[in-house]
Amino acid sequence: MHESVLLSEVVEFLRPNRSGGTLVDATVGLGGHSAALLERYPAAHLVAIDRDPRALELARERLSKFGSRVTFHQGRHEKLIDILKQSKIDTISGLLADLGVSSMQFDDASRGFSFRFDAPLDMRMGPDSTSAADLVNRLDEPALAKILREYGEEPKARQIARAIVDARPIETTTQLAGVIRSVKRAKPHDIDPATLTFQALRIAANDELTGLDQFLSDAVDVLESGARIAVISFHSLEDRIVKRAFRRLEGECTCPPGLPVCACGAKEIVKVLTGRPVTASEDEVKRNPRSRSAKLRVAEKL
Repeated sequence: MHESVLLSEVVEFLRPNRSGGTLVDATVGLGGHSAALLERYPAAHLVAIDRDPRALELARERLSKFGSRVTFHQGRHEKLIDILKQSKIDTISGLLADLGVSSMQFDDASRGFSFRFDAPLDMRMGPDSTSAADLVNRLDEPALAKILREYGEEPKARQIARAIVDARPIETTTQLAGVIRSVKRAKPHDIDPATLTFQALRIAANDELTGLDQFLSDAVDVLESGARIAVISFHSLEDRIVKRAFRRLEGECTCPPGLPVCACGAKEIVKVLTGRPVTASEDEVKRNPRSRSAKLRVAEKL
């Protein structure tokens, strides 16, 4: 059974601010966090959202024992407000977003997320995504380099983009990984040379970072007073957006330095409960290596 990262920490932090409140799992995946929350807080109702129809199907099976306490919606977490309106929900008592690719998606060879398997170069999280093969085979060299640089923070972005264009068509994960490794040699004890490029293409294919800042603002808007938002991220780009959004919502001025008067309208809406992000214990990392890169940030609405 897939182990949800930082499970006990999420359950402790995300306690509903009132009995019978509504919790939202905005990226339900296989439903591990949702199941733990519903068991711990037996009066709570939960809205489960995921863009991946297969993940939602598996979560529905796992959470079926909770009956009418759970409602399911297929869609992107950025559509939170529209989804809540469909359910006639105005305010919520807590929200979790576990960002990025799920273990189920990553470990399914046919989905093409990992260079560990020889599979079609897909990487789509849902029907609204673009395949990685489309990006790799259709974009020009500057556009590819920009994706690798911005979403993968890949130092050899330009060289890898050039090699990809020269090697087209590229249809499989192993074919792409081979092209990357021809440019970027592995160093002892370092991550695989293909890691950053695969991350960048996955983020671009699924438009993962677009709308994240607005989603966090929307989530805080619908939180009840005293309710909490918990966000788990797995790479620095996501975590940076979450950190900055929480700082802004905590009232930090975002105006350019030198302005005589604040013009951004900074207002303290939340209190951040995690000065530094919560990370997995040594025991959890041993049980579940994926948890090594997880960072949990939590804020409470004032």
